[in-house]
Amino acid sequence: VDCSAIMAAREKLKTDFERAGAKLTVTPFFVLAAVRALKKFPILNASVEGDTIVYKKAIHVGIAVNVEGGLLVPVIKNAGDKNLQQISEAINDLGERARARKLNPDEVKGGTFSVTNPGQYGAVIGTPIINQPQVAILCMGGIKKRAVVVDDAIVARPMIMLALSFDHRIIDGAVADQFMADIQKQLENWQG
Repeated sequence: VDCSAIMAAREKLKTDFERAGAKLTVTPFFVLAAVRALKKFPILNASVEGDTIVYKKAIHVGIAVNVEGGLLVPVIKNAGDKNLQQISEAINDLGERARARKLNPDEVKGGTFSVTNPGQYGAVIGTPIINQPQVAILCMGGIKKRAVVVDDAIVARPMIMLALSFDHRIIDGAVADQFMADIQKQLENWQG
């Protein structure tokens, strides 16, 4: 994914977000794009319970946070009802409290989809494991400048590789590909 549009949006918005008390990273852009895509492809916001597929009405996004001793996955409840700033604020709050070991038990339960970001440690890509009973997880690699062809010219662009791990029992490859293409389109043509 070419991150030029979201990097420009981040630069434009970060001062306003900081004034409101939220540090704006790139992660909220990916979370919001995933939330919007989940609304179009609700099978990725489902779970398998026995032999039954359960579609979730609310979108609760788990965000992997590195803490001493491993990962915690606090959950942004009702992420489907939040805008970019609210998602950014939730990520900041949950991340800080996770690292300080001040989360309530219900704040790490009830996720319907997760996002992880090994790219923050320099990884180009990763292969995450689904946080069951969820059926999918989005993985963000690191944003790196790469040579790409744009209008027959080679230019350097901030690029990221995304990976999606999903439960193939209920999600087929075509739907997963359409979901990822939707996220790519949103990010490369960021409208806010």
